[in-house]
Amino acid sequence: MLFHKKPDSVINVKVEFGEGEGKVPLDNIAKRAEAYKPKERVTYKMIKKYIEAKYGFKVHTAYIAEVKRELGLPMYDAPNAVEELKEPRKHPMTEKVEAIKDALKHFEVI
Repeated sequence: MLFHKKPDSVINVKVEFGEGEGKVPLDNIAKRAEAYKPKERVTYKMIKKYIEAKYGFKVHTAYIAEVKRELGLPMYDAPNAVEELKEPRKHPMTEKVEAIKDALKHFEVI
């Protein structure tokens, strides 16, 4: 049998925001909310833009994925991933590997 139960007691709470005695400051709420905010996900596009701006050359997303794979970083499932590769993976030059690692450090991935 389903029924609604009436509460035994009720507690009324009145909170005032602002500055002064007995008031909750809004600045503290904003700071605590910022601490709980999840970090922005770093995309390959962001990494590519950073490398092009700092080093003056472009890197392919496959190179970024290869470096992340070598470092053991988490990889997201790609919707267009295939079971078997048609060609073996190409390894980036050391110059590009260092640039990609620098970008990953810049974005605090490593």
